Amino acid sequence: MRNKEPVLDDGEVVYEDGPGCGWNAFEDEDVMQQTSSIHDDEAKKLPYVGDKEPLSSLAAEYQSGSPILLEKIKVLAEQYASIRRTRGDGNCFFRGFMFSYLEHLLEAQDKAEIDRVKVNIERSRKALQTLGYAELTFEDFFTLFLEQLEDVIQGKETSISHEELVLRSRDQSVSDYVVMFFRFVTSAAIQNRSEFFEPFIMGLTNTTVEQFCKSAVEPMGEESDHVHITALSDALGVPIRVVYLDRSSCDTGGVSVNHHDFIPSADDLPSSSGSSEKKNPFITLLYRPGHYDILYPN
Repeated sequence: MRNKEPVLDDGEVVYEDGPGCGWNAFEDEDVMQQTSSIHDDEAKKLPYVGDKEPLSSLAAEYQSGSPILLEKIKVLAEQYASIRRTRGDGNCFFRGFMFSYLEHLLEAQDKAEIDRVKVNIERSRKALQTLGYAELTFEDFFTLFLEQLEDVIQGKETSISHEELVLRSRDQSVSDYVVMFFRFVTSAAIQNRSEFFEPFIMGLTNTTVEQFCKSAVEPMGEESDHVHITALSDALGVPIRVVYLDRSSCDTGGVSVNHHDFIPSADDLPSSSGSSEKKNPFITLLYRPGHYDILYPN
């Protein structure tokens, strides 16, 4: 991720929450230093998706750091009970989304949601074909993810337990394929709405939309920005909440923890009914500079 992160809002590039508070406040050396251990060689020592831990384990990381971070973690603890860490290898957003989404389906046994998202997956498949992608370049990734969707539903020979879901998320042959599925879906969504995303991409990288997708979306290990999250949320019709931890102070003078909700259009929402209740994201990721983990509410 990058400092001074703009947000896509109805086709315009805007900055979240104003100066010193929000995604544009990540000029934070303390946080960067605290999270640096998740990169490079250290990252390889961590599973792709870790065990669920109490939120107090996050506070333990910052005992010798900035007091404001510890205060913000206390605020986080008012809403969130646990954290599940992901490996910091550049794929952490997609792995966090993968596990959180499949875990939700496994616990809710929401067959209607699976049927709904399959329709959007088929749209993504057709979009890639229209864009000129050979089916052999992405078909295996789509097939494997569709299998994961089916396997979380109980009562079948192929049904999996929560423990098996964790094991699969740590299996490179499964986890990397699902990441690639998400990367292709994201790329198709960006290119399909190139006029919407182009101002953001041009201002950020000075490349074309197609070049951005080829260099910053489709390759494994490329980190995810607002544009990736917006595109994936829209393509699959899945709301996502990103909570972020930084050292900034907001204008109110108090300690607060900011978040940004990525809400697809109403027609693509899970169990779309137009009610605000249905728009609440059931996936929550914690963002620290360059990294995403999964948060669990109280």
